[in-house]
Amino acid sequence: MKTDSRRAAGLVLALVMFACSPGPASAVGVPGPLVEVAWLKSALSDPGLVILDLRSGGSGAADFAEAHIPRSVHAPYPGGWRSELGGIVGMLPELKDIAAHIGSFGVSNASTVVIVPRGSGATEFGAAARVYWTLKYLGHDDVAILDGGWNAWSADPSSPAASGPSAASPAAFTARPRPDLLVSTRQVAGALGTGTLLVDARPPEQFAGTAKHPKASRPGHIPGAINVDQAQFYAADANRLKPRDELSRLLPRAVKEHDGDIIAYCNTGHWSATDWFVMSEVLGIENVRLYDASMVGWSLNEYLPIATTVGR
Repeated sequence: MKTDSRRAAGLVLALVMFACSPGPASAVGVPGPLVEVAWLKSALSDPGLVILDLRSGGSGAADFAEAHIPRSVHAPYPGGWRSELGGIVGMLPELKDIAAHIGSFGVSNASTVVIVPRGSGATEFGAAARVYWTLKYLGHDDVAILDGGWNAWSADPSSPAASGPSAASPAAFTARPRPDLLVSTRQVAGALGTGTLLVDARPPEQFAGTAKHPKASRPGHIPGAINVDQAQFYAADANRLKPRDELSRLLPRAVKEHDGDIIAYCNTGHWSATDWFVMSEVLGIENVRLYDASMVGWSLNEYLPIATTVGR
């Protein structure tokens, strides 16, 4: 009887340990912030690989169910990737919430993660960059974006495809935040006039103040910022980020020669994720941080200054 009890106890312990296991470790690891279709094909058998398909909108779920990369999980954006905090939209969710969201897709701290956007425009690429930044901020380095997204994958006749809904096995993901990748409104306000370079990723008309985001209470930009429209980094004809050398040529000298902190912002921390990705991950510029509250959060505080270039 005692032997049976010990066996039962051991079985329970084994089941608990299995349920709480972090998931299989990857043997591959991404080669860089962007990966090609050929590389992803070669990595499909890696047990530690998790592929996040971000396709969203009215047809996102249906499009995923019709065809997707084998083993990929439908993780629509924005979904639980962003939240409204303090009346400000697009914010990083509370740590426990975003960690649970990431784990629900089968991502553990040992996973190799490849993010797959639809591959249909600059703003849509920004979704992949924002998810990439989120994982990086939470301490996860083994992550990349599929260059060209789903459209690049499906354009290759030799690419395999699966159908049906996704069925992810939840994993334990522990958030390990990196404070050097995110700034608050108070930190941005304190950085004004200190030599910190502010990079505004929005279209020129929003930077100038002739247009604004519907959630922003005032038009214009943060004083001292320079305008680096994220759309210029995306090759619309090829539906992918432009080559590294071209990205470097497009980036203003003021950014490349800046010796200090850089803060990327936009309206809600979406477009600025692309600027952050290009500067930090592709071009290797250090000390680049993201301001997720951006102009929506900044403009809601009537005591914070806003500049415009209207009439100049």
